[in-house]
Amino acid sequence: MKVRGERECQDCGTRWRYYETGSIACPDCGSIHSVGIDEHTEHTDTPATLDLTPVRSRIDADTTREIADATAERCREYTRKRGFIDAGELRPLDPTFVAAVELQHVGAHLARELRSADPAERYFYELLGGADDGDRPAVDEVPSELRVPYGLAMAAAVGSYQRDVRTYLDDNPDPTARQLSGRIRDHRKRVEALDGDVDPADANRLVHTARDLGSYITGDESAFVRAENWLAGIEDDAV
Repeated sequence: MKVRGERECQDCGTRWRYYETGSIACPDCGSIHSVGIDEHTEHTDTPATLDLTPVRSRIDADTTREIADATAERCREYTRKRGFIDAGELRPLDPTFVAAVELQHVGAHLARELRSADPAERYFYELLGGADDGDRPAVDEVPSELRVPYGLAMAAAVGSYQRDVRTYLDDNPDPTARQLSGRIRDHRKRVEALDGDVDPADANRLVHTARDLGSYITGDESAFVRAENWLAGIEDDAV
């Protein structure tokens, strides 16, 4: 959405940046009577921090299903707030967002299972240990039980990013980027059509492709070649 990022409180005169608070309420007096004093700018992100410490503190007291459910909900709250256009500028598909989406899907899967295999639980706890810093286990560690939620998570992360990429390209046309984004969309839809049941390496390549698309749009010309290479890896596997 387009917002006026610079605001002024009509009650106390305080000025602040909406981009930093995500609220029209005055940070000094709390009044909601404020006005924008600049031009409307595209902005989809909201200040948010992924903090999984409260969930990790329950590991010795609760079951894996309970921890997984709480983790999925906490990640869901975080990802709902996140976007990738900040004051008109396109931001990268960052590792913390991807980790949160993965943990949301993996957590939801384990919360539904009556009993999970040990490799799946180990993978979940390793992911839980570093997701708020953007750290994820290597793709070759994804256990077979989590192949589907992993694939769906990568497709969901890419889908969220592509929505903002399309919005950004509406205001900043780039036919080459639009074409590359379309190819990424086609591969993402394939993953979704298969309910995530694809090689985790291909799902991971899709995330790298989307990330390099963002880098290309924001000025890194070499990122286009990297994105093409990631796509070639997916297409070679599909043959």
